[in-house]
Amino acid sequence: MSNSIESYIRDVPDFPKPGIVFKDITPLLASPEGLQLSIDMLAELVDPDSYDVIAGIESRGFIFGVPLATKLGKGFVPIRKPGKLPYTRESVSYELEYGTDTVEIHTDALEGTPRVLIVDDLLATGGTMAAAIELIRKVGGTPVACALVIELSFLPGRAKLDGVPAHALVTY
Repeated sequence: MSNSIESYIRDVPDFPKPGIVFKDITPLLASPEGLQLSIDMLAELVDPDSYDVIAGIESRGFIFGVPLATKLGKGFVPIRKPGKLPYTRESVSYELEYGTDTVEIHTDALEGTPRVLIVDDLLATGGTMAAAIELIRKVGGTPVACALVIELSFLPGRAKLDGVPAHALVTY
C-alpha cells in the first residue's frame, strides 16, 4: 500500500481536448487501500467539530462524501444536477467555459444542521464549488470549508470561493 494519494492518480494527456492533462481518479477508486487512504486523509483535513453535515457535489462528491460522513458520524446532503431531486428545491446556475450549468439542493436539507463541509473530487476553475457555496447559503447553511481530493492551483478556483477555505489532498 502506498501512503501517497498522488501515486493513485493517473495523468491522461489530451483529454477531454488537446493540451489538457486530465487527472484520472479511477485508479484511486479501484484500489481498496487508496480509497480508504483518501477517506482517512479527508477526515483529517478539517476539524469535524467545526461542521454538522457533509454536502457532496454530484457525482464524484458523493463517492467521497458518503463514506466520509459515515466515518465521522455525520449526515450527508446531496447537491445535484437539475431534475434529480424530488422535493422542493433551490437552484443556482453558473457559467462554464461554453454555456451554463445548474446545481440544486432540497430547501429543507440544512434545517437544524447549518454548518457544512463541502466535498468534491476536484477544484479547477471553481464554478461548481462557488455555486454550491451560494446554494448552501440560500437554504440557510454556513459553508465552513471545502475538502477536495485534488486542487489544480494553476487555475483560479480558490479565488471564486468567497472566503470559504479549501483543503486538498493533492495540489498540482
